[in-house]
Amino acid sequence: MTPTGASMHQELVFRSVVCSIAVWCGALPHSRSLWHCMNDSSDNLIEIRDLDYSRGSLRIFRGLNVDIRRGEVTAVMGPSGTGKTTLLRLITRQLLPDAGTILIDGVDITKLNQKELYKMRRRFGMLFQNGALLTDLSVFENVAFPLREHTRLSNRLIRHIVLTKLHAVGLRGAADMMPRQLSGGMARRVALARAMVMDPEILIYDEPFVGLDPISMGVIVRLVRRMNDALGISSILVSHDVQELSTVADRSYLISDGKVAASGSPKELSSQSSDLVKQFMHGMADGPVAFHFKAPDYEEQLLGRDND
Repeated sequence: MTPTGASMHQELVFRSVVCSIAVWCGALPHSRSLWHCMNDSSDNLIEIRDLDYSRGSLRIFRGLNVDIRRGEVTAVMGPSGTGKTTLLRLITRQLLPDAGTILIDGVDITKLNQKELYKMRRRFGMLFQNGALLTDLSVFENVAFPLREHTRLSNRLIRHIVLTKLHAVGLRGAADMMPRQLSGGMARRVALARAMVMDPEILIYDEPFVGLDPISMGVIVRLVRRMNDALGISSILVSHDVQELSTVADRSYLISDGKVAASGSPKELSSQSSDLVKQFMHGMADGPVAFHFKAPDYEEQLLGRDND
């Protein structure tokens, strides 16, 4: 191993231990932690400008503008089908936009070559919908997977880091269990340990509260906030759960019709006069968001005239 490689791995181990202890103990209560202050060139870590994206004839985004601030939890909300998960795929360049820019720390991720893209993606951690654990691997090996893929750490160091991360989410005792033996809440916490095992700068949560009982949901909400504040990372959280987001998010974006319909703190959104914002924030059945998906005339379609 070269000296440069050795230094990188030593830093990874050191940061893993320090950060996980901070999360578990509730230390570093303010989001501007040591790691955050070491790289604080701009308030915005991610800047999305004039973003257009379509799937065939269906236009998902039209001139979308979003800022993800350093050290904050940013929530992305909106009715089903508005492209929230699609936005996450664009940010991580699993998809390419039709137009616009996506700047990650000043670098347009849409312009990177494959080598540069892989290096950029190592700055991200991802908590997938429903956890997405590898079913044939134990809890320990699920969390260890990114370390085995992206580093040359010894088994001893990998074991140390993995157990530290599992301890941070309260599941060190479940290290030898298989995913099928876990409850939904436990599986989500294991997935969170895996998402943070490489100590990312940006942690992305895609619908982290879906299918959880109130206790498990409360645990995940607390972990999201505690991780962000202790580690000084920037978090992007996609969810429909308005009540939970109001307790964890610093800033929220409500997306509708391909654009940002409203943005601000949860308190600011709750006081908006927009009918769309009111409908979404208060779960109202009637409002600008229609119940029926766009379709041909009902009578004409029933009679089959549209096909004749």
